[in-house]
Amino acid sequence: MLTIGAHLSASKGYTAMLKQAQEIGANTFQFFTRNPRGGSAKAIDEKDVETFLELMKSEGFPVILAHAPYTLNCCSAKPETREFALNTFADDLKRMEYTPNQLYNFHPGSHVGQGEEVGIEQIAEILNKVLFPEMTTTVLLETMAGKGTEIGRSFEELRAIIDRVELSDKMGVCLDTCHIHDGGYDIVNDLDGVLEAFDRVIGLDRLKAVHLNDSKNPIAAHKDRHEKIGAGYIGLDAFERIINHPSLKHLPFFLETPNDLDGYAKEIEILRNLYKEDEC
Repeated sequence: MLTIGAHLSASKGYTAMLKQAQEIGANTFQFFTRNPRGGSAKAIDEKDVETFLELMKSEGFPVILAHAPYTLNCCSAKPETREFALNTFADDLKRMEYTPNQLYNFHPGSHVGQGEEVGIEQIAEILNKVLFPEMTTTVLLETMAGKGTEIGRSFEELRAIIDRVELSDKMGVCLDTCHIHDGGYDIVNDLDGVLEAFDRVIGLDRLKAVHLNDSKNPIAAHKDRHEKIGAGYIGLDAFERIINHPSLKHLPFFLETPNDLDGYAKEIEILRNLYKEDEC
């Protein structure tokens, strides 16, 4: 079965997001843990969480993906920004334990002129402070487009972070189709080659989720501008290959396209019709 969802608003709680996901034909969803441009987080409603966990099981939602706020920059040149990232990250991971065994995705950050090596060390330093042995959440590094001084533009940079994390068994990767396309990986004409490179450098066992986004830009543009599925430079044929690839089709897919709920519903329907169920 295709596990697919979209990015939903968390303002009304977990149960409301699950029901909204069902309305658009989804069986998973992604949400921001707090204001994506700020630092405030809504208080956890334990009764809502209890209802949500029951529904998640009964309605066949295998996993959900929480997304860190964009303001979380673990390798900022400003110490106060890194301190904010540390505190936000730690708080988010504690809150994640209300919904055990889920995924938490974050953008590695921008080194802002410090250089890749310094940025990688700073990201790993924060991860080594916030990860804890008892946690059930898997933390995902997101593949990035390489805009400006972003860390994570290559599989090698992500691997360099993971190699420096003490509790690396808590770490995984979220592959964003727009980002790696804009980063220079040819998922349109050489998907097998890209996945072979990922496996060689990071290991496909670390790949836990996929962001499905078309791109407004040609390959290697390093610009990160998402487009609706099939309306950009990646194209619908490539997405059909992506969701049906033996190394990917079992993963949860999350839409972050420029859409309203009706638009997400249409994209989910299109992708479900392109998905080929495994034969018994």
